[in-house]
Amino acid sequence: MHMFCYQCQETGEGKGCTHTGECGKSEEVANLQDLLIYALKGIGVLNDALFNAGGTIDRKIGMFVCNALFMTVTNTNFDPDRLHSVIARALAIKREIRARYTDRLTGQGDSSATRNNTLPEDEQVVWDSTDPAEIVKKAYQVGVLSTTNEDTRSLREMITYALKGMSAYTYHANLLGYFDDAILAFIYRALTAVSREHTLGELVTLALEAGKVTIDAMALLDTANNETFGQSAVSHVSLGVRKNPGVLISGHDLKDIEDLLMQTEGTGVDVYTHSEMIAAHYYPKLKRFAHLAGNYGNAWWNQDEDFGTFNGPIIVTSNCITPVHPSYAGRIFTTGPAAFPGVRHIQRDENERIDFGGVIALAKRLPPPRQLDDQIFTGGFGWRQLAEAAPKIIDLVRAGKIRRFIVIAGCDGRDRSRIYYREVAERLPVDSIILTAGCAKYPFMKLNLGDIDGIPRIIDAGQCNDCYSLVKIAMLLMEAFAAKSINDLPISFDIAWYDQKAVAVLLSLLHLGVAGIRLGPTLPGFLSPIVRTMLVEKFALRPIGTSEADAHAMMAGN
Repeated sequence: MHMFCYQCQETGEGKGCTHTGECGKSEEVANLQDLLIYALKGIGVLNDALFNAGGTIDRKIGMFVCNALFMTVTNTNFDPDRLHSVIARALAIKREIRARYTDRLTGQGDSSATRNNTLPEDEQVVWDSTDPAEIVKKAYQVGVLSTTNEDTRSLREMITYALKGMSAYTYHANLLGYFDDAILAFIYRALTAVSREHTLGELVTLALEAGKVTIDAMALLDTANNETFGQSAVSHVSLGVRKNPGVLISGHDLKDIEDLLMQTEGTGVDVYTHSEMIAAHYYPKLKRFAHLAGNYGNAWWNQDEDFGTFNGPIIVTSNCITPVHPSYAGRIFTTGPAAFPGVRHIQRDENERIDFGGVIALAKRLPPPRQLDDQIFTGGFGWRQLAEAAPKIIDLVRAGKIRRFIVIAGCDGRDRSRIYYREVAERLPVDSIILTAGCAKYPFMKLNLGDIDGIPRIIDAGQCNDCYSLVKIAMLLMEAFAAKSINDLPISFDIAWYDQKAVAVLLSLLHLGVAGIRLGPTLPGFLSPIVRTMLVEKFALRPIGTSEADAHAMMAGN
């Protein structure tokens, strides 16, 4: 066994990738990511100790930790050279924190609060090396299987994956100047906890707390996006193309697309969004740019086809990037946590801005994109818009015109069995509403399901982080119907998952006590039999069945 990874839905045989990742990452990258997590645990232990002893949160270090955790999300970073550099920076930060802690212990720092404390000596804290050979050797020793008990391993990894998800959302908010030190404090505490011995019950409690903090992280990003780019609004997005050359931007980072739109204005180059970046069309300060032309292609997994036919340059700002095909290898760029060997990476400057001059110059030399579609998609139903429509929605529920809401949110993916989600959408009766967010909408977003007295039957909130809007909608309905829990509402959850952000959102729903969630297309490989049984018994978590049976059962409230 050269590696072991089971963090995503596609993991080998549903058990784990042991030679090369199904996502395409190499053995080397998989093990370097394990070592990066190991180094981040050391930073977490030190920061947790400092914070508990009266220290303050260093936001610069917090941004680094969130970015580094984000880099280990599936389909984000495939570049061993960049991982080596980030590991080196993590070790340097750890040395800096230890020195600062030692100064305080001896009374040389700016606080005496820690003088009577003991310097943490966890192995993650004390391990340090600048020898490349020693780093590679260590990378093969600290992976998932270094936790020998499979149940403890299962819960430790589930918590770690949730940290990756909430860190992704926190990182995007931080780039826009929005911070919540309590989120960082939790990340440090959780990194410490998964490094130490705990009972299964304690780890389950921590996992559910991770769900709570994920809601806080999504709320932070929701505030950051809406205050920075204007309140999202229901918008009609073209899926067709224009005649100008274009740049295609994928991923999730709205700050990057703002920079790109500002720099392409007046150049004759249009900007198209891809996959979850479609949400950019919902914000008034972004869609005011006349050259924000539309959304191009399918979900992230269809990059070979979408990027190949686009003709112009492509920018991937975060997850999800797939192994790069020769048809577009010379015109793809990455930013932020995303990276792939041989692909040009554009760094942010000291003001967190990106210079896209080279990308724009390349676009001008290339032909316009090839037409893939000519439809219009309507989205942008954030919780604020739905709060305004709530009285009408409630009246329709009470009148029996809306019988049930079905949440089909989360991730799309390559697994052919995901056709299930389109089939469910097609089978749901005309008195149902589909609530969605994330790229899970791509299998059914083009279906013409009509509306119920002006309320569309497909309500898209936006990116995966906009699952927060779905939570807020549920809270609004609870208040309106005086329900004691979400489980008392006419809502069923049919969640599609792929990566660790979806794991974080799933834990958010479990934190809220949502029972009877259907999860597919498969249950996570990282759930040990005992942990799986615990989740089934406590929350009635279940795998998906057939589309016909599940559509019928959900409409019946089962």
